[in-house]
Amino acid sequence: MSITRYETGVRMSRAVIHHDTIYFCGQVAENRHEDISEQTRTMLAKVDALLERVGSDREHLLSATIYLRDMSLFEEMNQAWDAWVPEGHAPARACVEARMASPELLIEISVVAALS
Repeated sequence: MSITRYETGVRMSRAVIHHDTIYFCGQVAENRHEDISEQTRTMLAKVDALLERVGSDREHLLSATIYLRDMSLFEEMNQAWDAWVPEGHAPARACVEARMASPELLIEISVVAALS
């Protein structure tokens, strides 16, 4: 059984590959002081960079769990999400309201993808 870990620290790895499945740790916005649209956009850009680094892309997303600080942000977040997900390749997705690790954070995402 082969397991490959990326950027492993004491607490977690940024990505773990087992067989042909990639598991990512939670990704947050580049700038925590932006609005939900910008936080979503930069968070998804970080997902893109990780996908590329481990040999995958958006078309190979399997699932996404999105954590929002407040569900009143749901529609605005979805506008950025819908523009990012390739047509016909939407992953299984859950979106829940959650208390965030930092009060400035509005959104966090954890994704699972297949190697391409």
